[in-house]
Amino acid sequence: MSSDIKNDLLCFINKQVCAVPVKDVCKELNISDIKSFNKAVDELIIEAKLILTKKDKLISPAACGFIPAKIVSHTQNFVFAKPLFDGEDIYVPIEKSKKCMLNDIVMLNRIKESSKGKSAAVERIVTQGDRVISGRVLRTKKNIEFIADKGYRYNIPIKKSRTKGAMNNDKVLVKLFTEKDSKRIFAKVLKVYGQSQVARVCADAIIDSAGIPTVFEDATLKEAKKLSKLGINEAEISKRLDLRKELIFTIDGEDAKDLDDAISIKKTKNGWDLGVHIADVSYYVRPGTHLDNEARERGTSVYFADRVIPMLPKELSNGICSLNVGEDRLTFSALLTLDKKGNIKTFEFKKSVINSKVRGVYSEVNKILLGKTTKKLKEKYSLILDKLIEAKELAEILQDNAQKRGNMELESVESKFTLDENGLCIDVQKRQRGFTERMIEQFMIMANQAAAMYAKDAHIPFVYRVHESPSPDKINALASTMSLFGIKTRRIRPGLKSRDIADVLDQIKGTSISSIVSNQILRSMSKARYFEEPLGHFGLSLEDYCHFTSPIRRYPDTSVHRILTDLVNAVPVDKIEKTYKSFARESSALSSNYEIRAMKAERDAEKCYMAEYMSYHIGEQFEGKISGSVQTGIFVELDSGVEGFIGIEFFPGYNFEFNGLMNLINKKSEKSFSMGDAINVEVISADVSTGKIDFKPLL
Repeated sequence: MSSDIKNDLLCFINKQVCAVPVKDVCKELNISDIKSFNKAVDELIIEAKLILTKKDKLISPAACGFIPAKIVSHTQNFVFAKPLFDGEDIYVPIEKSKKCMLNDIVMLNRIKESSKGKSAAVERIVTQGDRVISGRVLRTKKNIEFIADKGYRYNIPIKKSRTKGAMNNDKVLVKLFTEKDSKRIFAKVLKVYGQSQVARVCADAIIDSAGIPTVFEDATLKEAKKLSKLGINEAEISKRLDLRKELIFTIDGEDAKDLDDAISIKKTKNGWDLGVHIADVSYYVRPGTHLDNEARERGTSVYFADRVIPMLPKELSNGICSLNVGEDRLTFSALLTLDKKGNIKTFEFKKSVINSKVRGVYSEVNKILLGKTTKKLKEKYSLILDKLIEAKELAEILQDNAQKRGNMELESVESKFTLDENGLCIDVQKRQRGFTERMIEQFMIMANQAAAMYAKDAHIPFVYRVHESPSPDKINALASTMSLFGIKTRRIRPGLKSRDIADVLDQIKGTSISSIVSNQILRSMSKARYFEEPLGHFGLSLEDYCHFTSPIRRYPDTSVHRILTDLVNAVPVDKIEKTYKSFARESSALSSNYEIRAMKAERDAEKCYMAEYMSYHIGEQFEGKISGSVQTGIFVELDSGVEGFIGIEFFPGYNFEFNGLMNLINKKSEKSFSMGDAINVEVISADVSTGKIDFKPLL
């Protein structure tokens, strides 16, 4: 089904003021592919962009006076719904909610304006949201109740027969339901995890709540073990470019076990020859196999403080696909020729076989490149010491090029968690990235760019990594916020280039507000995603980009390998088109959805681990800076990256001015607080179950 059918269908219906019979729409648009047409109709209905009437007619929500919305907050007396496409939250009295629940997609009608905002009624529930959610149990002498992790602002009753033996304060997974003649929501316990103030326990619940598969099917494991035992046969090696004698090496984190990228480099009189050699996962994970089906349904490996949930079984991810030192491995190589300025002059993609000569570690290579080489490091890296210097020289040029073209180097905060022998979080620190990490990143970007160029030039279906420019409304809001920080915003307007934002980041680099402003910029950006059309990458300021370099942990990369394999093997373009058109579209959509699922689960788990760490520091004092605000208070980020909340009630005598930047002003003392300001706080509580940390200010 082409996306063109959806676009044509939507454009047609949006112009109609009355409902049109489905058959007439199909005839009017001259669509012969009835199956694709029906699929387009079904998808647009699920997306709340079309309404199908009882008389089998189509009409737009706007023509009915409806607003498509998502339920974002639930209380006993009302719910709040957020319009899907534009607008502020809308209030819905519980008696007009049609028993909707959190995350339901609904159609709202009877819209009323008042001084307090919009109110409405739920006309229909289009798509049910999660009825299975996580939280904790509260047992009192009279009642057993469920406290949801988020979204429900009241305790939900659990009948005694439906507790599954859960004790007070246990972390649980429940199913929510309403009884036939009751408007009340009840909870039924499905799974009990253990005490809710243990982050590891909460992570278990987050994984299940997100629907992330953790156990491979027996058939999948059987396939993986069989492939692992078969190893690499000589017949396959004979078909490939044999690079086993080349000086190829990996550089990864110290604890990494799934090594899916290796490099080779040679400085020439005209520039550089750069080889980026990637584990040939697509050779092992074939279409229609159990391995492929499970990898597609996982979409990505998921990383938590205490575990990794891999996309592929360990026999592949840590074994036959991992580019382990001294072992022959099948690879897909991007062979790039760069000029002295770091521009790609030629590229070639080859199925290859390598044997990695050195297993490099980021921290060790960082020391070498900083001139802090020890005797032990010299011995380990003796084969590639010269190559590392050449790689450093090229990476500096590539970084400079990226900066010139407007690559946005946002200051993101990644946390590193230290756990004790019992799996409890005993330390949190900001993860530090050295030059070597950025060097390898630049080489991977070059390979990703070349792969996208290769596919685009061949006019074949593909899975691109796209990042669109931000919407005009978000750009204008960003400009307003930046001006409050005293940042020059003349070029921050609709139609801006990534270079314009990069210039702002240069202005604030190394200042106390750099991380705050980076976060504001990040929030204004569109979300990067996978898509079957080459829309470009705004953040990297590249016209062509994809993910080619991590097929062990990302399904879109495996998809890219699969398509490029046919191109390399000279399969006719029309056959590639027929084979992969639907596959590229479906892989893009699924991979984007599963990436979001993984990122959300990782963030939620990180909050629990941070709260566990801070629970050991109740009553202690820390210095932080104001990182955000809402009407009810402010957020404060500590040097460790931990963020907590201070309620507005802790600032008696202060007036709260919410102007996008936020000001707390004490008119008597003339003392004020704004975003980015330093503030000393005391930890007063840390709820591991919700990941919520509360501070009080030391004024």
